[in-house]
This record gives sequence, structure tokens and C-alpha cells, in this order.
Amino acid sequence: MGKPLKVGIVGCGAIIAQYLTNFRRLDQIQLVAVADLDPARAQAVADDYDGVRALSVEELLAAEDVDLVLNLTIPAAHADVALKAIAAGKSVYGEKPLAATTEEARTVLEAAREAGVVVGCAPDTVLGTGIQTARKAIDDGLIGAPVSASATMVTPGHERWHPNPDFYYQPGGGPLLDMGPYYVTALVTLLGPVVSVMGAASHTRNERTIGSGPRQGEKVPVNIDSHVTGVLMHASGALSTLFMSFDAVKSKSPNIEIHGERGSLVVPDPNHFDGDVQLFRLGAEDWETLPVSAGYVDSGRGFGIADLAATPEGKEPRAGGALAYHALEVMESILESAHKGTAVAIHSTVERPRSVELTVLAEQADALQSK
Repeated sequence: MGKPLKVGIVGCGAIIAQYLTNFRRLDQIQLVAVADLDPARAQAVADDYDGVRALSVEELLAAEDVDLVLNLTIPAAHADVALKAIAAGKSVYGEKPLAATTEEARTVLEAAREAGVVVGCAPDTVLGTGIQTARKAIDDGLIGAPVSASATMVTPGHERWHPNPDFYYQPGGGPLLDMGPYYVTALVTLLGPVVSVMGAASHTRNERTIGSGPRQGEKVPVNIDSHVTGVLMHASGALSTLFMSFDAVKSKSPNIEIHGERGSLVVPDPNHFDGDVQLFRLGAEDWETLPVSAGYVDSGRGFGIADLAATPEGKEPRAGGALAYHALEVMESILESAHKGTAVAIHSTVERPRSVELTVLAEQADALQSK
């Protein structure tokens, strides 16, 4: 009815700052409450944001003026908080992943369906101009029928900069489950759903040394695969290859590259909302940079919630629970395949999310007109 979606946030850790910055720019969203297991952190947010009150988690979930709960807790708590919010009649939008396992994620989606509420989930980076401009190039036939894609994420490990990197090297962590949501979500947005996967995985070290902070020099055990390769077969017939590593040092490979019958695309980092899209056409002499032609301009974390608020009733949000569940099943299945040595079928499917037309916030449009 044209009213802003009233949002309450559970979890006031470091990631909240990016959401707060963008909520101040988005008329579709009204932040009304925050909660954290540490009341002081919630109060600090409330003190800095007009009209926001600090509550306990229980109080926030019971608040009548909260339409949607933004779940910024740790992944292990995602399902628990989401289910409590759904039981209270609230819609939910969570940071990635949707839940720690597909079994938990399925429970969340089933509960939401029964309650008649909406589930959304990060990453919403796919709604920005980078991925959406690449999506439009594919839809416009600039590379012909897509044949294959490659996705590469290489870092020697988060323990070099993170003061408490233990989680990354325990079950539920690792390069695939940490960074894979960005890449798999982008590949499904660009090429459509996945029907089967093959995986292989390894790790080079049994422990890592923390490189910064008060625990610098402390060893942490490695109980996951720190290097994962996967092959994804899309329903369209296109094949994508994932290369996710906490073991390798650096790569010059594009974050994502899409190959078609008549051309190739270099797609920007799916962990970001923008970036240049480059096209090489069959018969050309060099790559060309495509003009920005689709997506939310100058977007950031929280745009997925604004998009959810604008989604017609009965339609799945672009950054919706079904897409997040599909991406999670793809990642879990890659690891399952790596351990079994056989291909694994993907049981879920999802419609390729609707494209985003080139969209500029009203404040940006006003600024452009004044120049």
C-alpha cells in the first residue's frame, strides 16, 4: 500500500554497518528496532539511528510494528532465529547462508510457506549493475547460446587478517561455503538452475597460524577441505567450473567468465555490486567494456530487502529463499560428490530470477538532473 516495510534487526555485529548506511537511503525500508545478545551493541545502534529502539531478541520478535526480521546472527543460528521470527508471523531476510544445512533451510522454507510469510536471503550483490549488466548481455544474445562458465576465488586464507578465524576451518566453513554463495548465486542468475554436480576437494595443512590480533601466533586446526573444485551442469546444458581455495596464493583469472557460441564475457566480482563487464565478440580484435545497462545503480547490502518489499504478492523475491536454498544444496552436493567420488543430482530447482532494469534511486536522479 505504499508504506515502508518495517524492519527489526537481530545481530549487531560488524556487518550491520553496511545495512544501516543503505537503509538510510531506501524509502521502502523503515528500521524500527535492533537486538543483540550483547545489549550494549544494540543500544549503540539505537543511539545512532533516529527512531530505532534497542530490544531483547524476544521483545523484537514479539513487536507488533516489526514486519520483517533481518537475521544477521552467525550461520549456526540462522535457522533458529528465522523459525522463531516466522512463528511470530514475521517475514525473514537473512545473511548468507540461508541455514547451516539444507535440512535446516528446508524447515525454514516449509514453516514460512505454512505461515504465509516471505523469506529472502543474501547475497543481493546479484541485483547490482555488475551481474545484471552481464545478465542483460546474455539475454540480448551478445555471446549467443551460453556454453560454459568458470568461477575463481583464491586466497591463501582468512587467518592472515581475521583475529578469530577458527570458524572458517571447521565444518560449515571452508572456501566453498564461505564465498561460494556469491558465485553460485551469480551463476544461477546468469545461466539458470543446476541439475547435477561433480566435486573434488583437498587440504594442504592440518593447522593455520593466526596472523593478527590478540591471538597472533596461535595455531587453529583445519577440519575442512580448504581447496574445492566443482563442475555444475545447468538445466540449460551449460557447464560451470568452480575453483574455490584457501590454499592457493593468487590468480589472474577473472572472478567469473562466461563463454558462448559467439562471444565471451568477463563478469565482475560477485562479492561486489558493480564493476566492469567486458565482452569479446567472435571476430573482434580486442575486448570491449559494456556500458552499464541493468541493475540497481550504486547499490549495497539491503537492496535485496527493498526489492523484496517491492515484489508483488505471490511472486518470489529476486534474492529469495528458494534461490538461497538451491545455492546451498549445490554447495553441499559438491562436497558430498568430492567425498563419494560420484556425480550428485540436485533435487531442488528454482526459476531464474527476474532481471533488474537499470534503476537509480530518486536521490541520485535528482542529483543527476541538477548537474
